[in-house]
Amino acid sequence: MKYVLILIVILAVLVAGYVGYMRLIVNPNVVHELRDNPNGERAHKVMLIVLPDGKTFPVNYLREGDTVYAAADGAWWRQLRGQGAPVELLVRGETLNGQARAIEGDAEHRSAVFDRLLPNAPKIFGMLVQIELVPSS
Repeated sequence: MKYVLILIVILAVLVAGYVGYMRLIVNPNVVHELRDNPNGERAHKVMLIVLPDGKTFPVNYLREGDTVYAAADGAWWRQLRGQGAPVELLVRGETLNGQARAIEGDAEHRSAVFDRLLPNAPKIFGMLVQIELVPSS
């Protein structure tokens, strides 16, 4: 029992360390790169999404006309359940607005989009977020 408890503590510390590393080091560097180099290699695959609570996340994306798909690998997508919510995107230096919603319960649609969005990623992870762009006024 003692070893199981030690293992659980070690795993908790590793997970917390990884989350902290991503939030404090990796994500800010990616955000900076996407803003400073909108034509860079990373900007062809990653966009910034600003959620209703004001938090900004870099996410992999796929744009197909007036629809943008994003792969969510954290809990942030929960803000977009049901009817979704308005979001702001930075895609290759262009600021766009749209209505985003998490696609829950449609495994076939999710799988078909993920085949194009992240063809080499395992299909069991991540939530699909669909954003319908709003025409600029």
